Amino acid sequence: MFERPKSGERAVLVHVDFRKVVEATPHFQEFQELAKAAGAEVALSMEVVRERPDPKFFIGTGKVEELNEAIKNLKVELVLFNHDLSPSQERNLEKELKCRVVSRTGLILDIFASRARTFEGKLQVELAQLQHLSTRLIRGWTHLERQKGGIGLKGPGETQLETDRRLLRNRIQMIRQRLGQVQLQRQQNRRARVKQAIPTVAIVGYTNAGKSTLFNQLTGADVFIANQVFATLDPTARTITLPGIGPIMLVDTVGFIQNLPHTLVDAFRATLEETALADLLIHVVDVSSEHQEDNIKAVNQVLNEIGANEVPQILVLNKADLLVNSKSVIGLVKEKSEGENISQLARIWISAVKKQGLEKLKNLMATYLNEDMFVAEIDLAPNEGAFRAALYDLKAVKTETDLEKGGWKIAVRLTKTQWQKLNREKRG
Repeated sequence: MFERPKSGERAVLVHVDFRKVVEATPHFQEFQELAKAAGAEVALSMEVVRERPDPKFFIGTGKVEELNEAIKNLKVELVLFNHDLSPSQERNLEKELKCRVVSRTGLILDIFASRARTFEGKLQVELAQLQHLSTRLIRGWTHLERQKGGIGLKGPGETQLETDRRLLRNRIQMIRQRLGQVQLQRQQNRRARVKQAIPTVAIVGYTNAGKSTLFNQLTGADVFIANQVFATLDPTARTITLPGIGPIMLVDTVGFIQNLPHTLVDAFRATLEETALADLLIHVVDVSSEHQEDNIKAVNQVLNEIGANEVPQILVLNKADLLVNSKSVIGLVKEKSEGENISQLARIWISAVKKQGLEKLKNLMATYLNEDMFVAEIDLAPNEGAFRAALYDLKAVKTETDLEKGGWKIAVRLTKTQWQKLNREKRG
């Protein structure tokens, strides 16, 4: 069901600019990159201007006729829309054009299917595809509306369409159970890091902003890098050492995009939890992109959706080497302006590919994480042995001396969150 052809497919791209629609229309150039990443051979790009979507075809009947003529002349097998189509609109267009019609969501899901490498990644993509497919199952299945019975098919009286819907629901439920097991494993790993007092820093950003390049430069890893959208799908974690902090866990995550399908956000929720529970976010932005402000808003929108909007950010303006005045901005740190996201710590200009500004970025990360640490000498009474043991479990104790009156003087270093939680649980 989910295998893609090995060769590319000739396609027509359709982009509609709506004058009276409030929601921002995804950029056409980005859509062309998506089509290229999916392996499509673009035979024609069609841009249409309308006041609002047509309820039957999404585009007008005149454009449908024009599109039909182009498909015949160019021998096109596929039409890609830079928009989400309703099931009925897809069905009407396919019936009229006599070729496959794929929406923006379907295209993104197809790219994800071709890029998933790990067991978890493949499960997440399949879940998103099944959720998307379940709303469009009627397409091309009308010939199977006759009743069908038999062993394992819920008995006589159930139509083939109902059977397939039920099988889809069963498969979705099974995948959710497997992903739940993966999520439990992640939680165990996370608890182990908390006990060792290792802070987590997640790299987030718009697709193709240079996140994996930055991750490789900071960690020495060899995560796949390519100048294309969604080059990284499966998250990778590595330990690095920051000055004055010690070891931290750095996590590379999947790139975001405008109008990221909700089915993908839902399917990747277990993976994205690493972002929501991180101590700090490194928000990488392609500063050479003319749409950088829109891209920042798109990323923050997804962060808000997964509950990561309160996690502090360092905004990293990457690819600064492509700017005319790159030498004057690389490594420059700018504190957040009044009115900006309260969780945003600072902005810094870097060039990950040329390793410029990385040391200043490390120092900035250390500065924040130091500010988030509780460092002090505390006196513990003899009856606070459980509190003392909990500090040792967290590896937060640096030095310890016995007090003459009994008890201990302990120098501790742990995150403020850990300190507050420990006080609530052990001291009430």
